[in-house]
Amino acid sequence: MSQDVSASWLHEMESAWLYRQVAAAERDPHHQRLFEQLAAAAEEQAQRWAESAQRANAAGEAWVFTPSARARVVARLVRWFGPRALRSVLAAMKLRGLSVYSGAVVAAHEMPTTLSEVGARHRGGLGGNLRATVFGVNDGLLANASLVMGISGASSATGLVLVTGLAGLLAGALSMAAGEYVSVRSQREMYEYQIALERAEIAEYPEEEAEELALIYAARGMPLPQAREVSQSLLARPEHALDVLAREELGLSPDNLGSPWAAASASFFAFAFGAAVPLLPFLAGMSGRGALLAAATLTAATLFAVGLAISLFTGRHALQGALRMVLIGGAAGLVTYLLGHALGAALH
Repeated sequence: MSQDVSASWLHEMESAWLYRQVAAAERDPHHQRLFEQLAAAAEEQAQRWAESAQRANAAGEAWVFTPSARARVVARLVRWFGPRALRSVLAAMKLRGLSVYSGAVVAAHEMPTTLSEVGARHRGGLGGNLRATVFGVNDGLLANASLVMGISGASSATGLVLVTGLAGLLAGALSMAAGEYVSVRSQREMYEYQIALERAEIAEYPEEEAEELALIYAARGMPLPQAREVSQSLLARPEHALDVLAREELGLSPDNLGSPWAAASASFFAFAFGAAVPLLPFLAGMSGRGALLAAATLTAATLFAVGLAISLFTGRHALQGALRMVLIGGAAGLVTYLLGHALGAALH
């Protein structure tokens, strides 16, 4: 019971600390105020847990709060990239109030009351890009490490292992980049088509579009007369109207449709970075069993780091996630090494 109470107290205190970090990094005064209020509520709940422990004579020495390593890493990322970009990571930390960064319709959402506030909450973030980069590194690492282990099992020729590994790096990175380019380009073309249709509707049916927008805001809680006033003011500025209508009706941001070239480049370099790790000993001139052991050690260390990074998005125990990544990668490498060894023996 004492451990449950102290764990609950610690969770609330860490949540309060993170809420204040988010509030400090937030530029929007409304959002800042929301996270300050959430911090105060979490601290109040933590105080209740502490009082409960004292009544049960389970408190012992006074509890002292220290942010966990994960919380400190998340706080630093929030300061670097901003809360909106890290909303998926913050969600994994079980923080509330993150719906202010999405286009979801929720009962507690604060409605805009002026034209300048309309659509302001729908800006994009880097959370998806950060996640994609981490998983891109992981894909490159696992794929090329397994390839290197398999070739090493089949042949001890350092040159063959190095050439095969470099070929695997380039082939994998180019394949990932091409796939990402096609995917993002196709998605962008679809979004551009939808936005073009919306632009044509604004030009041809401005009154109907204004009424649709007013009904959307009314459904979310804004008084209908006020919603109509805001939407009519909005339609007086067609380009701004297109921006807001795309966000509200289509859930799209015209400014954040994504660049196919940027996505392809990020995918290429993330995969290549991971794929280069098991090749480093061979590039450094090592050979034979020593190079293989060094490659395996570097791969395991990098998998451990990737597992820690992935835990930021999943909210799972960091050490368990890191060890699981090492075990999965180690099993893949061992299997491919054994298969390569068997194949090499059969061919010779």
